[in-house]
Amino acid sequence: MRKYPSAKDVAKLTKRGRYAVGHNVYLQVSEWGTRSWIFRYRVGDTARHMGLGPYDLLTLAEARERGYQARRKLLDGIDPLTEKRTVKREKLLATAHVKTFKECAAAYIAAHESGWKGSASRKQWQQSLERYVHPKIGNLPVANIDLACVLSVLEPIWMIIPESARRIRNRIELVLDWATARKLREGDNPARWKGLLESLLPEKKPNGVEHLPAMKYADVPAFMARLRNEQGFAARALEFQILTGVRPGQACGARWAEIEGDTWIIPAERAKNGREHRVPLSREATQLLANLPRIVGSEYVFAAPRDGPMHAREALRVLHRLCPDKAVSHGFRSAFSDWAHERTAYPPHVIEQALGHVVGTAVERAYRRTDLFEQRRRLMQQWSEYCGTLRAKGDVVPLCA
Repeated sequence: MRKYPSAKDVAKLTKRGRYAVGHNVYLQVSEWGTRSWIFRYRVGDTARHMGLGPYDLLTLAEARERGYQARRKLLDGIDPLTEKRTVKREKLLATAHVKTFKECAAAYIAAHESGWKGSASRKQWQQSLERYVHPKIGNLPVANIDLACVLSVLEPIWMIIPESARRIRNRIELVLDWATARKLREGDNPARWKGLLESLLPEKKPNGVEHLPAMKYADVPAFMARLRNEQGFAARALEFQILTGVRPGQACGARWAEIEGDTWIIPAERAKNGREHRVPLSREATQLLANLPRIVGSEYVFAAPRDGPMHAREALRVLHRLCPDKAVSHGFRSAFSDWAHERTAYPPHVIEQALGHVVGTAVERAYRRTDLFEQRRRLMQQWSEYCGTLRAKGDVVPLCA
């Protein structure tokens, strides 16, 4: 009969390795000196190792008793490691059931919002989840969210609002990854795109690109003539956006404190690229602001009836009333870009900076210390003057001064 080491002998085993201390029971010493008990056995031709517990919490006798119980299970045809994992999973699921997807989403936002730019990202997350996700799966245990649950959210909106649906899918994936890392669920992420949803959800376009509908720049002067006959803050907000070339949300969210004479400074937290953006105001844009009434108690240029800034959809409603082809407000940036590239001689990087885009590589930006403000001022003045003509005249390409 094989003689195994005593507890005193085992205590002296500190060199890296694996030592037999009982029937199928071993002491394992790691490279870093950590010691633990393991149970080694075979299932068919496969060798399996099952942890019995750490050395400092279990005595040699207790480790041998656990090994004895594991051998009894093998005798009864039960794989002890599989059984252990099943029990662990059941306990995990029992704990995870108290956490819903909605609770996990709120916890994810709270954990990550400090690294987001401003409050806009948090608001977008919350609005998209509340509108599209939580009504379907928000109250379900996060451990139970499967592929069918994810598809129940995405399929109804995938072809209707493809860009929003793409972002919603990504947000669901991030929340589920967070829950997995927190041991609140197990298994693959059912919201994963690569190798999973990409084979189940169709692409909106073969090349994956869908451009926003935009008005041709040749039609902008006539549209501006109609727009200037419209009354109300929404019409003026749309006019201001067109004259400045900014994004709809930036125009509607403009604050009086951001405007200094004929310069409008959009702070970094409201700029898409996370950098402060100086916008030169043309004579027409400055006059528009001078004619606007100021709402008492509001810091916003285009104030909403109930505090806060006007929502960009109000300006969009004006556009759709005047323009039946359903172009979007953001499309005027495309019209400005086309006009500037085709009808002026300004370099492309000046035009891109006028649009608030990041231009060039990190090295190029490091050497380009100026934001080309004076060139952009002349460009925006020419654009405003062009918008004031009823129609584009001729094909003369003006040179930039």
